[in-house]
Amino acid sequence: MSINAGMMTSNTDQWATPQAFFDECDKEFGPFTLDVCAGLDNAKVWRFFDKDMDGLSRKWEGVCWMNPPYGKGIGDWMRKAYDSHKNGAVVVCLVPARTDTAWWHDYAMKGEVRFIRGRLKFGDAKIQHLFHQHS
Repeated sequence: MSINAGMMTSNTDQWATPQAFFDECDKEFGPFTLDVCAGLDNAKVWRFFDKDMDGLSRKWEGVCWMNPPYGKGIGDWMRKAYDSHKNGAVVVCLVPARTDTAWWHDYAMKGEVRFIRGRLKFGDAKIQHLFHQHS
């Protein structure tokens, strides 16, 4: 499982992954075979789960990309990523660095964590990130 994390304030909890950043992750960990929480407008992999498909209820396998909604439900996504990793999937996660939360300690800290130098730009937002991987 891999995680990228940062701090942000916004009116939305969904952020499209910057393509150049995704491409670098795909080179290192991929090729990715599944985008576990995407939509038609922002999917990074041809096989993806959108909101209507409820990625949390689906089986994650292969090499998975996860840029989840950054709201209160992020812990559920991290738990699913961790459990999927334990069942053989490689999950690379792009998440905010919320080191004071239970999900951070329960799931993020159990894999490889990388902080990204500088900031990623998501639309109008600039976010500091961390990269974490369970493989």
